[in-house]
Parts: sequence; C-alpha cells; structure tokens
Amino acid sequence: MRLGATGHQDLPPEALESITETLREVLDAEALHGGLVGYTSLAAGADQLFARLLVEAHGELRVVVPSAGYEQTFNDDGVALEQFRDLLQKAGEVEHLPFDRPTEEAFFAAGQRVVDCCERLIAVWDGKPARGLGGTADIVSYANTVGKAVTVVWPSGVIRI
Repeated sequence: MRLGATGHQDLPPEALESITETLREVLDAEALHGGLVGYTSLAAGADQLFARLLVEAHGELRVVVPSAGYEQTFNDDGVALEQFRDLLQKAGEVEHLPFDRPTEEAFFAAGQRVVDCCERLIAVWDGKPARGLGGTADIVSYANTVGKAVTVVWPSGVIRI
C-alpha cells in the first residue's frame, strides 16, 4: 500500500495523543498487508509525525522535497529541522522538485506529487480552509479531484488556532 501524508504543521498539544494513536492504527493495519510505503514532504508537524510512525512500522519512507533551500523553512527551535534531516537519512527514496526556492507554489506542487504517488492520502486536517496555497485543504481537494481515497485524522472538538 502506498500512503501519502499531508497535514498541519502546528498541531495543538491536546490533539497530539489522539492523532498519534490514530496514525499508528492506520499504519499498523496497512502494514499487515506488507509492502507499506509512505510519501511525505517532511514538513514540521503532521508530515514528520507520520514519517516517524511509518519508519517505526517498518514501512519505506519516500520524501518529496519541494524546493532548493527547503531547510530554511524550519524556523522553530531547531527540533523540526533536526527531525527533517534525521528522517531524510532514513528515506528509501528522495525526489527534489525543480523549484529554486521555497514558495507556496512549490509546497502545492509537492503536495500534488505526494497525492500522485499514493493510493490513499492520510490528512491530519481540521477541515478548515488552507491558510495559504498548498495547505492541507488544497491537497485534500486535489486528492478528491483526482479520485484518491482520503482518510482525515482529527480529534473531535479540537480547534486549531
């Protein structure tokens, strides 16, 4: 099974346990069938969480890097950048898109590529509109347009600020 992942970068702390548990359940169920492959761009938040859990489930990680200079987008305390580098090293395949710098267009293209490569998209999504081109809602919409199965993971009652 080829799974793609998209989701919010800023996951509310009160949602993290539920999201993690649900992602684990999805990955464990798919791993039973063997040949688990996961596609993501390794953005902070949901992408990296999915990737870590995929690796734990002995799935093959495949990464779509949106642009040159992508590492510059990790402007937190350094944890997300460190995790990006670590997970990138664990990837079985890395595809670099031909954008010369990080832009919303590059992020949207990367999300579309993830969808194009997968059979099913896992979206860690609160159901609200994207906050910029290439956001989670845009990728879910694209997946729906091209007829990909989408599984939304979001705990009931949790609001993202």
